[in-house]
Formats: sequence, structure tokens, C-alpha cells
Amino acid sequence: MKRGIFVFIFILIIAILFLVLKPFRTAPPILIGATMSETGAFSAQGLAARNGYQLFQDHINEQGGILGRKVRFIIYDDKSDTDTAVALYEKLITEDGVDLVMGPYGSTLTEAVAPVTERHRQVMISPLAATSSIWDQGHRYLFMQLTPAELFLGGVIDMAYSKGLRKVAIIYEDAQFPEEEGAGAAELVKEKGMDLVVRESYPSGTDDFSAILEKIREAGAEVLAMSALSTEDYIAVVRQMKDMDINVKVFGAAASSDQFQEELGDAAEYTYGLLLWDKGLPHPGIDQFSEAYREEYNTEPTLHAAGAYGGCQILAEATELAGALDSELIREELLSLETQTIFSRFSVDERGYQTANRGYLIQWQEGEKIIVWPEEFATAKPRFPAPPWSER
Repeated sequence: MKRGIFVFIFILIIAILFLVLKPFRTAPPILIGATMSETGAFSAQGLAARNGYQLFQDHINEQGGILGRKVRFIIYDDKSDTDTAVALYEKLITEDGVDLVMGPYGSTLTEAVAPVTERHRQVMISPLAATSSIWDQGHRYLFMQLTPAELFLGGVIDMAYSKGLRKVAIIYEDAQFPEEEGAGAAELVKEKGMDLVVRESYPSGTDDFSAILEKIREAGAEVLAMSALSTEDYIAVVRQMKDMDINVKVFGAAASSDQFQEELGDAAEYTYGLLLWDKGLPHPGIDQFSEAYREEYNTEPTLHAAGAYGGCQILAEATELAGALDSELIREELLSLETQTIFSRFSVDERGYQTANRGYLIQWQEGEKIIVWPEEFATAKPRFPAPPWSER
């Protein structure tokens, strides 16, 4: 009898210990699937973005993971090819059984794989796609992080308007992304009641802009906003404006490449550009991210690395708020989430379209990129207006 009671008590103790210690048993890792362009045309950007994903994995695991579980990325090389990317996202979801997914590099690949994640009702945060038209296709599970293409020239228009300028010229390369940037700028000009005196596209590969610039002179444009895929186009336009003595009070480009200043030298002064990310921005955690990235990869972090890392921060926060690996719950949290990552501010509308991240407007001042807009992030006032070429 006593032996039976002893056995019963022993079994009861084991059962209690099992229940108490159950949460502490090692749970399988949360699998996050993605592709990145490690080879092919987008490899420079893709390799940096892959580094951002990997660094986030290390950091989130040091902090206890997501939902108390470690995280493990499965990342395949999509070779910068849409068909390859589509096949790999199908594999990640149906064969590898990933719990969550993150997007590939860029608008082209994101647009290609979105139907796959939509069909499987899998939330996908796109860290590095900004082509606005993708978010007009009825996707329910796709979320944008970057500044939308149509707002890339928004800072130039806003700043020029605040200075009392009204006559605007917009030129853009005849390609999808610059066209969306140009169209967005034209809409902002219209909304503000400014005068769009020139709106002109040009074929890719153009190196002589004199005819377009002559139209800008004749129209008396005070502002020239420009969008192109290549920094070389911006450089050519500034050189030809100087040679032709065409003066505008504001010249703004949808880019802020160091190459622009390095090749133009003093001619780059007073010009404006879009800054999507920089390690010097006052975002929480950005110094720690940059230091860790340098230590791990022996190079400075790029926009693409930071974008990938920041997109993962958004996914982790939404998943924690959802309390489960349930796409519907995560989707609902993302739709209402307002947050700040090391990369940018984040909030979206009902389409998953970015509404908080408008980027930053820089001006080249004494060879340095200086943030001049929005005012709450400005480190100096814009040097306005740009003096005539003859007075520089």
C-alpha cells in the first residue's frame, strides 16, 4: 500500500515538473525565408541586404528571439532573376515550411514574387522596393518600407514652395521608376497650386540635354526637379546648365550619391538630393547597428543593409504584438503599427503603402551632404537661392 502511494506521489511530482519545465524546453527556431540577389545585376545591393538579414538574426537571438524562440533565416540566391525568385519563394513556403518571409531586393523582384506570397496568404515586408504601382494591384499581405517613388522629389517641391517659388520644371528618364517619381512631383506641384512650366521625359542613354534645358530657360523656371536611374544623367545636366548659363534657384535630384559631388566639385554646391538613409541619422539604435555591421563585415553599412535590418525589426515587432505566427494577426498589427526602426519611420495605409517615410532632403554645402528638410531633422538651413553661375 505504502509502495503504491509512493509510486503515485513520484508520478505526480514528475507530472508537475513536466508542466512547470515545459516552457523552458528548447523550442524549434522560427524560420524566416527570403531570397537575395547574391549574383547577377543586383548583386552589390543584394549582398549588402543579405548581410542586414544575417546581422538581424544574430541580434534578435541575443535578445531572446521572437515569441521566446530563436530565429533562423533561410536565404537563397535569386541570381537577380524574376523566374528564379518566384520558384524559390514557392519552395520556401511549400517545401521548407518557413514561418515568416521577408522580401527580395528591389521593385522588379518584389513585384514578381508578390503573387506567390499572396496566394499562400503570407505576410511579406518589402524592405527595398518603392515602385508605387505595385501597391495598386490589390495585394493584401505586401507591406512597403521605403519612401514611395512618387515622393522622391517631394522634399524639393515642398522646400521650393516654402521659399515662395512657383515656376517648376520636371524632367525624368523614360523608365518606370523615374516616370513614377516625375508623376508624383507633378501631382505635388498641382496640389500646391504651383505652375508646372515644363514636364519632359528623355530616352535612356541621353547625353545631350541642351534642347530640354533651352525649354527650361525659355519658360523662366525657378525650380528644376529631376529623376533618373543613373547619377551620370544628373552630372551631365548640371554641367550643361553651367555651360549654357542656365540659372534656377533650386535644382533637386532624386538621389544624393557621393559620385555626384566627386565629379562635379564646386558645381555641385547649392544642389539638393534625396537621402533615404545615412548612418548619421538620429534613429534609435543606429549607432549600435553601424558599429556591429563594421565589426562583422569590415565595411560601412549601406542603405540596402540598413533597409533589410529595419524591415526585420518591423516584422519582429508586429509578430510580438500579434502573439502568434499567424499571418492574419500579423497583417492586422502591421496595418495599425506606427514605429521607428534604425532605418526609418513606419506606418502604412490599408494597401500596405508607406505613409510615414518621406526620406530627407540634403543640400551640398562646402562638399558635404547637409540635411535641410524636414525641419525637425535639419542640421542646417538651406543656402537659398542658388546664385547665378557667373557669381560663383
